[in-house]
Amino acid sequence: MNKFKTVFFLLMIISLSSCGLKSVPAESADLDIMIGQMVMVGFRGMDAKPNSFIVRDITESKIGGVILFSKDCALNSTERNVFDYKQVKLLTSNLQNHADIPLLIAADQEGGLICRFAADRGFPTTYSAGELGNSGDLKASYKAGKTIGTTLRTVGVNVDFAPVVDVNRNAANPVISALQRSFSDDPIIVSEFAEAFIDGLHSENIISCLKHFPGHGSSAADSHKGFTDVTDSWSPDEIIPFSALINIKKADMIMTAHIFNSALDSKYPATLSRNVITGILRDDLGFEGVIITDDMQMQAVSGEYGFKEGVHKAVEAGADILLFGNNLIYEPGLGSKAVSILKELVSDGKISEQRIRQSYDRIMLLKQRLPLAEY
Repeated sequence: MNKFKTVFFLLMIISLSSCGLKSVPAESADLDIMIGQMVMVGFRGMDAKPNSFIVRDITESKIGGVILFSKDCALNSTERNVFDYKQVKLLTSNLQNHADIPLLIAADQEGGLICRFAADRGFPTTYSAGELGNSGDLKASYKAGKTIGTTLRTVGVNVDFAPVVDVNRNAANPVISALQRSFSDDPIIVSEFAEAFIDGLHSENIISCLKHFPGHGSSAADSHKGFTDVTDSWSPDEIIPFSALINIKKADMIMTAHIFNSALDSKYPATLSRNVITGILRDDLGFEGVIITDDMQMQAVSGEYGFKEGVHKAVEAGADILLFGNNLIYEPGLGSKAVSILKELVSDGKISEQRIRQSYDRIMLLKQRLPLAEY
């Protein structure tokens, strides 16, 4: 508890220390390869056939990551990428075999209702963050992280988009509180339980991802569906869990929120805001690791800004990986489309090659942690 109270006061005076991560040189890397590594995409299919769109995204456009889902939202179907242990393991193995650089293979395995590998498909029962926080048992949070980590490792998934470190500040929040995704309404408790959960994931060599920066817990709307303004409800202490975990070097990746807060940026939501991503998360909090966007197809971004402008603004703001779930709306070859847009933005001088190299360096440093990865 004391270390998190210390961070609380450090935050109040804006004097947090940096993670001190080292950079991996990218001088010899091809620009097209570096751009591809900045894209993570979802896809349809229980397998990875050589002529499939996702395999072409990997082999031709060199995308750096994929995300798995158990349901297809666009089709309102329970068939997407997950059937059982054996099938998922074969899928992830085949995907990796097609990649020159090992893929980040991710899933939203938070526990409770947000669970891509669920009990009805033969996977272990999981607890929500809300249940863990209410238990008051940090060992239970560690065990939950370890259990989930074991499942992910067994099926070849190496990134968990968890834990959620949003502070539960609005009981009517449809996307956080209603789904029991927050550990607590107390940022210190959130910090403690998130650390324990991360330790559990790390014990199984799974990369964690804190979400959703700078805090989605006070929102009254769902950014999947449209513009979400938290200007009047958001509090600076919603940043405490992020800052605490950065300070003790437990933040592997951080996912941005699509929330709008005029006090932080008068024009753009967090995912597209240089003030939020570079100004607060990088400069003030000292985070030097990989920053990934929330799904760029969510209406709070795609509905307001469109595909190309959203991509441009997110990279300009400081995001390293652009996430396209390809599930709310399905588009074959979406990974290749995103890579082409990024190449076009670089060619037109709207994004510098140096900016691409910065993200590539961070991504490759993270990928060095993948089992048996060689670079």
